[in-house]
Amino acid sequence: MSIKDQFISFIHQLQNDICQSLETMDGGAKFREDRWDRAGGGGGITRVIADGNVFQKGGVNTSVVHGQLPAVMAQQFNVPDNSSFLAAGISLVIHPQNPFVPTVHANWRYFELYSADGQVADSWFGGGSDLTPYYIFEEDGAHFHRTFKEACDPFGKELYPQYKKHCDEYFINKHRNNEARGIGGIFYDYLRPQPERTAEALLQFQVANGSAFINSYLPIVAKRKDMPYTEAHTDWQEYRRGRYVEFNLIHDRGTLFGLKTNGRIESILMSLPPRARWEYDFQAAPGSEEAKLLEYLKPREWVKD
Repeated sequence: MSIKDQFISFIHQLQNDICQSLETMDGGAKFREDRWDRAGGGGGITRVIADGNVFQKGGVNTSVVHGQLPAVMAQQFNVPDNSSFLAAGISLVIHPQNPFVPTVHANWRYFELYSADGQVADSWFGGGSDLTPYYIFEEDGAHFHRTFKEACDPFGKELYPQYKKHCDEYFINKHRNNEARGIGGIFYDYLRPQPERTAEALLQFQVANGSAFINSYLPIVAKRKDMPYTEAHTDWQEYRRGRYVEFNLIHDRGTLFGLKTNGRIESILMSLPPRARWEYDFQAAPGSEEAKLLEYLKPREWVKD
């Protein structure tokens, strides 16, 4: 089976596993599924959960799209306008009800670029997962980071620090004085097959990280979902979600790619929270738990060897 077909099979199974785990944790809401076709070629499976006991809104999407590469993307990749592509991936964002439960994002994807005669001219993997808490619990951040470090380490001890740094540098709102969206995780892109890291090895790296997601997040949800909270906690949650929206609409490469390749808008914007707020020149009270969060939105070492 080709690398492409193995990866497509994996993301569909992972989508099933993650959705089942989230439904079990929620104990009430179920995922709604939409299967859709892309006019230019391919399609996807969008699954959305909403108004649950634990999850206010969440989406777990897979897509396998192909066809002629849009001119704007051909220019970006410096290839002829008649080039074609295939992009396959799974993407998820989970927004909880309880402000003490963090939002989480993850995606794992594979891209093939074809020459005019249909041969694979280029291919690469990308992906990662990052955590966006509204209130800081150090043990939760350490658990999340440790889980992905343990997934990366068998493939090279240098990978987790490298991809953690990439995540810290990517998920920031540059227009907000480089404020981080959350406390990071790992993020990598353009992992191309090399003699020392074959396509098969890169595929196994993707599988290891994708398979680590459930254990990285659900133990945190289980620990925090029943904590009592107030309207003030929810206000802060929605204020911080405003920053999440800003990143996704202004800086996120996946969102921009989807828009430029005529992607399905409902699936692309699935990542946005149901409620967010913006307040003019809002400042967290000095010494508050809200102010404490802001101190943690800076690169730090979460895993002690």
